[in-house]
Amino acid sequence: MLLGYIRISKSDGSQSLDLQRDALLAAGVAPDRIYDDLASGRHDARPGLEACLKALRPEDTLVVWKLDRLGRNLRHLVTMLEELRGLGIAFVSLGEGIDCTTPAGKLQLHILAALAEFERERIRERVLAGLQRARTQGKRLGRPRAAVPIERLRRVEGLSVDVAAERLGVSRSTVKRWRRQVQQSPSI
Repeated sequence: MLLGYIRISKSDGSQSLDLQRDALLAAGVAPDRIYDDLASGRHDARPGLEACLKALRPEDTLVVWKLDRLGRNLRHLVTMLEELRGLGIAFVSLGEGIDCTTPAGKLQLHILAALAEFERERIRERVLAGLQRARTQGKRLGRPRAAVPIERLRRVEGLSVDVAAERLGVSRSTVKRWRRQVQQSPSI
């Protein structure tokens, strides 16, 4: 069974779903099997898309007018398409000629996945380089350590780590670290 998804970003009359709907109807998608959204493709959570994805069953095919109608985030697109493939659901994008029911369409999907992975690795490299630069400049990385007056710490001294952490509003590891510091320097 064919299910279709269409989307426009603006509902101010400057865009219309008609062009996309007509293309899906021409491709054989039944009118009652077309789901739509009036939302930006940047947002992964869209009611029409969620309803469409829930309606899909193994051996169904999801049809879109163009790939960017499904989403603008390549990583999200590739992840979604891989999940659909894993569920036995095919994918067709009319505008780009991607038909994952064919070997050529599967190749196109793998190329998209490779590009997404490449971009993820490039981002990772840039982040690691930035962290290394910050370290060489002597900058302290990570969350700033929480500080608590010693009087508050003394008030939770006999309590369990869990209860003390809850009362102080910090993590268990923070309470343990503070208790070790107090034991090492009892004059605190």
